Amino acid sequence: MNDLLRARIEQYYAVVPRLFADAEEFGPLRLFVRREPGAPYYGGPSHAQPTAEGAAAVTAADIARVRARQRELGVPEAFEWLAEAAPTLRSRIEAAGLPMEERPLMVLDPHHPVPPPPLPDGVTIRRLTADDRALPGALALPRLAFAEAGTAVGPAGRAELSAVAEELTEDGTVEMTRPAIRAGHKVLIAALAPDSTPIAVGHYHPASGTTEIGGVGTLPTARRQGLAAAVTAALATHARAHGVRTVFLAYAEDAVARIYARLGFRPADTTLLIANQPARS
Repeated sequence: MNDLLRARIEQYYAVVPRLFADAEEFGPLRLFVRREPGAPYYGGPSHAQPTAEGAAAVTAADIARVRARQRELGVPEAFEWLAEAAPTLRSRIEAAGLPMEERPLMVLDPHHPVPPPPLPDGVTIRRLTADDRALPGALALPRLAFAEAGTAVGPAGRAELSAVAEELTEDGTVEMTRPAIRAGHKVLIAALAPDSTPIAVGHYHPASGTTEIGGVGTLPTARRQGLAAAVTAALATHARAHGVRTVFLAYAEDAVARIYARLGFRPADTTLLIANQPARS
């Protein structure tokens, strides 16, 4: 990855959480604190990251101070950063006893066209509005998709989706998500069955001409139909059409990376490190 691209991604990770949260400084660490209660968007906020100036200076005491504040707030003791931006931080986080995960990044070739993949008969792709009737199901779908890792067809289907959608409606998650969609801070695109049931979904949060595509998942019973690729292509196309120059994403499995590669995404030669970040893992 060239230095300019890495700087854009690093800036994005520093800027996009501020759409939803305030930043509290703890020496060389920055903690994002949500302004309003609610479920985090994919990847936060409620996590901490090193500042650009202090990445090499993080101490065990700094980490302990942030974790104490996270416990006070009742949020996960989560950290997230680019490995190359703070190469010594991983050992300190691991020494603190937090579970670590790696997420390699891929970036879309800016000159690569992204034609829409074919869809099964009757399936449509749509950007969801804040008042879309499909919104509760679209917000529920990632929980089922990520609970069954991989790309194989699984048992969770419409009944399970309906149950989770009802839960997210009752606990206020759906209502708390609407303002971000109305403001354009969250763009949510879904593949819909003929009866308008969401069967695949993904989103992006634009900031300063850059965005990360995230939360791409398919209802387990609807897998192996190219729906995740279609949603990812639609997200990338929409982002480009609305002024986003740099489109990237993180992945956890090689099988998923191959899907993204076919759309024009290439390895970014950098890795996102996450510690105790349930919104991503």
